[in-house]
This record gives sequence, structure tokens and C-alpha cells, in this order.
Amino acid sequence: MTARLRERYDKTIVPELCKQFELDNVMEAPRIEKIVINMGVGDGQSDPRMMESAVNELTNITGQKACIRKAKKSISNFKLREGSNIACMVTLRGERMYEFMDRLFNVAVPRIRDFRGLPPRSFDQFGNYTIGLREQTIFPEVNIDTVTRVRGMNITFVVKNVTDVEQGRELLKKFGMPFRA
Repeated sequence: MTARLRERYDKTIVPELCKQFELDNVMEAPRIEKIVINMGVGDGQSDPRMMESAVNELTNITGQKACIRKAKKSISNFKLREGSNIACMVTLRGERMYEFMDRLFNVAVPRIRDFRGLPPRSFDQFGNYTIGLREQTIFPEVNIDTVTRVRGMNITFVVKNVTDVEQGRELLKKFGMPFRA
């Protein structure tokens, strides 16, 4: 079974993008290569249970096992030692990526308090888009009763075959990303 957004991308979004940006080949059309979800766990070095609960929550949200990231160097001002656990992350590709994107746009993002749309200027020079979420409880997969601490996360959409930011913005808009007007 293919994801709903994958079918929409193949059948409608690619032809529209080829026509809009005057591309000769469908392989030149912008596409989402991967989605990277990163959750910082600052207190993970002092309390290993916090890191474990963050990994479990991120695994439930994405449907893929989260990996733990370690500090690359020591920073005394942050009481950070090299090699200590500071974050967990997941990289989604393929069908899981499209399923996550569908749940993010249609279920999770509308549950944000006072939601007026996502900022349309969060693109880097390569056309990649990053969202910062303040809490993981907007996802229905997270059981609010078991949450020990509310954590934020960064979600980065890595876009391929983009020559400027406008192509990346148009691709995400056609997928149904709720940008602010």
C-alpha cells in the first residue's frame, strides 16, 4: 500500500511543478528526499530516564527507532562533556516519510494552540524547510499521561532538485503544508 501523499505527488504535483517551472523532464522536479526529526534532551546526561522517555516518545511519533546523539565537544558553560547523550533523532525516507508528513499536516499541526499557519520564511538557501515545535504532545501517538517533560523538536524537510527557495516553497504548498498568509 502506497502512501496517499506519494500517489498525489506522482500523479498531480510533479506534472504541475513541471508545467509551472518549465521543466523538460519529470526527474528534474523538486522532491522531498528525507525528513529529519531532532529532539534535544539537555537533562539526558544527568538523568538517563529522561533520554529513554524522549527516545520512546520520538519512536512512537515516527514509527521508527530513534538514535541517540552524543556531544562532539565539551562546553563548560553548559556543563556539557564530550561524549554525553544530548539529543535523539530520526531520519525518515520513503513510505514512512510520506505517512509522517500526512499526519503532521492534517492531524498534529492543527492541534497547535493559537495556530495561524507555519512561517513561510523558514527556508535555507538550498530550499530545505525547518519547523520548530514547542511540544511533542500535539501528536496523537503520544500518551499525555506518560509524558514526564514537555519537549520541543525540530523537523527538517530536505528537498532535492531545487534551484531556488521558491521551488521548495511551492512543493511544500502543493503537499498541503499550512503556510501563514
